[in-house]
Amino acid sequence: MRMSIGLAGISGMCAVALGAFATHGMAGEEMSYARELVEKGAHYQLIHAVVIVAVAALALFRPSIRLLSLANAAFLLGTVLFCGSLYAIAFSGVKAFGMVAPLGGISFMAGWLMLAIAGFKSFSDEAPAD
Repeated sequence: MRMSIGLAGISGMCAVALGAFATHGMAGEEMSYARELVEKGAHYQLIHAVVIVAVAALALFRPSIRLLSLANAAFLLGTVLFCGSLYAIAFSGVKAFGMVAPLGGISFMAGWLMLAIAGFKSFSDEAPAD
């Protein structure tokens, strides 16, 4: 999980930097589509950076739950594929990179589903605290 937290920190920093660049460095009507793509990518990237840290922290308390590390891997892959494809379109203008975005979206959804399954399976057998 150390690697997940480190990568999440780098991912979060990049998301903030790209979001700031979109706001301040991509001014003008001619850049509006590219700016929207970068803002959307930064939004998803930042959300998933926070989620990766949260899942890694949870895994420290429940290291036997393998689905947590798999969920984090899916979130990282989704960030690279989904957000990366949006950035690639925005900065290169090559719309063919858009074919990669759905794979990233599927990775994000798979990560969320694995997190849900881990929650239902691993925490349902615990007795409620009095």
